[in-house]
Amino acid sequence: MKIGVLGAGQLGRMMAISGYPLNHQFGFSGNSSDEPSALLGHMFALEDNADNIKYLVDFADVITYESENTDVEVVREISKNVPVYPGEKSLFTTQHRGREKALFNQLNIPCAPYQMVSSEQDLIDAVNTIGLPAILKTATEGYDGKGQFLMRNISEITKAWKSMNGVESILEGFVNFKRELSLIAVRGIDNNHKYYPLVENTHHDGILRFTIAPAQNIDPTVQKTAEHYMQTLLDEMDHIGVLTIELFETENGLVANEMAPRVHNSGHWSIDGANTSQFENHVRAITGMPLGDTTPTHSYCAMINIISKIGPTNTVLNMPNAHLHLYDKEERANRKLGHINITANSQAELDESIKKLKDFLP
Repeated sequence: MKIGVLGAGQLGRMMAISGYPLNHQFGFSGNSSDEPSALLGHMFALEDNADNIKYLVDFADVITYESENTDVEVVREISKNVPVYPGEKSLFTTQHRGREKALFNQLNIPCAPYQMVSSEQDLIDAVNTIGLPAILKTATEGYDGKGQFLMRNISEITKAWKSMNGVESILEGFVNFKRELSLIAVRGIDNNHKYYPLVENTHHDGILRFTIAPAQNIDPTVQKTAEHYMQTLLDEMDHIGVLTIELFETENGLVANEMAPRVHNSGHWSIDGANTSQFENHVRAITGMPLGDTTPTHSYCAMINIISKIGPTNTVLNMPNAHLHLYDKEERANRKLGHINITANSQAELDESIKKLKDFLP
């Protein structure tokens, strides 16, 4: 089957790498012919043709996308001719934090108190209602910590609002959490569901740097609760493909943070650490193939993001249990250039391996 991807970054690249053994072909739309996916399939670049999306649609039997910031109108038009998975409802919901939170409330999924904000006076009112500390975020766009302002004091209101550049925003109450978790799941066209184990994520300056998979010391009831939340979201949005939910683990249980209607950075470990990677399962789902087993191949896995500089990759290549994945991207501050997956048979082995790779951590 011919799969068209809206976007041509590392997520599309890894989808193609996982999809070619299943006899699929790939096409990508992007701005230029030097994007990470360009050599992995047919590249429909905007710099070559202003109608690049049309040519991608003509090429494809099915379309998917890399980002929740994909234009809903574009997806709506495409879906008149070619199926797009995940569908319009998933995209429309997850690209706006207010709609996302409203869905959490509708489905009785705990989340932080929130209030939409469109002016400085709105922000004053929201702070009076929610209290401080709180986080002000743009309602749309924003990733890897961009478009966010942590407010601790009323004196910061003007500064916080100015940092939003006048766009619609959302004030979220601060959640006291023990650790950050995420759950990745996949739903097929036949309504079959598969879940990966909860993983633990560590961020630095708003960017994911490190994932432990599976998250250690997770009570089975917590995994089941997360899967229940996920199933209600998958079914409510009629979501086809991979869906990710970011969660806070608190003293009172799980609290939902955000969703992503796509393969996710916190699932990259699955390429080397699960029977079927998130990328392969996304491809299987959108093409109507049976979903693959999501069981981890090792009891202890980790993923380290390579940020800004590629670093001493020979260290990785000399380790028998470390796996290097580079994205063919130029070095740049705070840019994701690749990741390293580690598999281990014990906590001690995992800790020792991470210690050897300390140069890649902040």
